[in-house]
Amino acid sequence: MTYLTFWLNDRLGDMNPVGYHAVNLLLHLIAIVLLWEALEPVLPASSRLIATGIFALHPFQAETVNYIFARSALLAAVLCLAAFVCWARGRRWLAVICFAAALLSKEECAAFPVFLLLWRLAQRRDRKELLPIATMFVLALAAGVRVMLAARSTVGSGAGAQAGVTPQSYLITQGVVILRYLRMLVLPMGFTVDPDIHVPSLPVGAAAWLAVLVLAGIALFRFKNAGAGFWFIAGLVLLLPSSSIFPAADLAADRRMYLPMIGFGACAGLLMERMRRAVYIPVLLLLGALSFGRTATWRNEESLWSDAVEKAPDKVRPKIQLARYVEPARAIAILEEAAKLAPSDPAIAAEEGRVYLSEARPTDALMQFGRALALAPHDAANVNNRGAALLALDQREAARADFERALKIDPCQFDARLNLKRMGVAAPAPAGCQFSTAQMKELQK
Repeated sequence: MTYLTFWLNDRLGDMNPVGYHAVNLLLHLIAIVLLWEALEPVLPASSRLIATGIFALHPFQAETVNYIFARSALLAAVLCLAAFVCWARGRRWLAVICFAAALLSKEECAAFPVFLLLWRLAQRRDRKELLPIATMFVLALAAGVRVMLAARSTVGSGAGAQAGVTPQSYLITQGVVILRYLRMLVLPMGFTVDPDIHVPSLPVGAAAWLAVLVLAGIALFRFKNAGAGFWFIAGLVLLLPSSSIFPAADLAADRRMYLPMIGFGACAGLLMERMRRAVYIPVLLLLGALSFGRTATWRNEESLWSDAVEKAPDKVRPKIQLARYVEPARAIAILEEAAKLAPSDPAIAAEEGRVYLSEARPTDALMQFGRALALAPHDAANVNNRGAALLALDQREAARADFERALKIDPCQFDARLNLKRMGVAAPAPAGCQFSTAQMKELQK
């Protein structure tokens, strides 16, 4: 579903980012309207206004709307909200269809059937609801299996076995991550595209999960009749697919809160319903101003990654990303700082080599690419990079050998295939390779 919308964007406006951002914003507006409709029969007017306002304006939502590739989370949330509206109106099988489409957008919405089951427990109970919910559970299970298989078979997926973290370590970390999300929900500060989260010690991780369970236990006292406790637990449930046992390379990401904000926003709305407008309207205006600030941070790559480096000064990845969008002299200085933090990280040497190559310094580039290759000898990108430096030094045969070796390691390595094409060497891509539209155009020139 997500790639279908990207394809439509590409057909209508090619690579112009305006159209992509417009669709993301439209999806967010649709989600707001659907949430307003979904909460109408269950929340008082003031609570409904606050809940919808928090969902619409909280800075947690800014990254999902501004980051084009996060459209999957937007689309999944819209379809889950459509399913919830259908469910509330008694159109249960239409809700199942909407949920199936949501899974085709992003599998992180897999806990939605659990949310509906809790909704059934908190409200009236109807046996006719059990079969549609069971069907949703089957769909969610199938989607989960597909994700695990895809994560295992897709090179560089950054999930499952390729996440770089074990399921046990990921689970230990998520207690700390969830507490961070809850803290930022109440005190909306510290948002960043690349938070500095590390796997904690077992006692710290266990203590964090204990705190989360205590909060959930307190929420149970206001669970019935879809009270504030129900919505708090609903937020936790909707968060669990990304914050539990299935590991991902990014231990935390602000955009993962988009769908759970349905529950947390409704919880806040009920807790704040007794406040006067003189209190909650300024709160909503403040959240809107903070979201505008986060959007300003996303205005270009340099501002985005400068913010990430400032908030995670001891993390390497933001420095590598920032180095790609600043002038070469500053990029080298940033990468040297990163090398002090992680001297054995091949990505730093590879990025430094790229900078030197862009500055027409192929000898320096070759030295850095060679260092990256020594640190990660089976990385096809590193082999290709060394070939690019050799080609810049007019060592064509050695360059060609590196490009061909890169393709032996990874037959779908786009840069190596493009470099061979530029050398006049035919290298048809295997049928299983998936290239973007822009990449296909490059290969077909």
